[in-house]
Amino acid sequence: MENRYSIAEAKNKLPSIIHSVEKGPSVKLTRHGKPVAVLLSIQEYERLSLKKQGFWRALKTFRKLTEKEDIVISNADFKSLRDSSTGREVDWS
Repeated sequence: MENRYSIAEAKNKLPSIIHSVEKGPSVKLTRHGKPVAVLLSIQEYERLSLKKQGFWRALKTFRKLTEKEDIVISNADFKSLRDSSTGREVDWS
């Protein structure tokens, strides 16, 4: 269940809200019943703030890791991933 507090409630209960956010889900802060802000743990903030490295950089990182760990990936590893049948018959007439 999502925790919600009005800004006035949060002001009065801030220490306990912070303790709960450190251990669990984020908290929405509302003004006149509408969400206006979110309070979340530093771990969740840092996870959400990570820069995505993009495909090519991720591929390079993966290749370096496999070289470092002496992991060999061959075509045989991919052989069973796709169906090699020609598919269904199609009547083009």
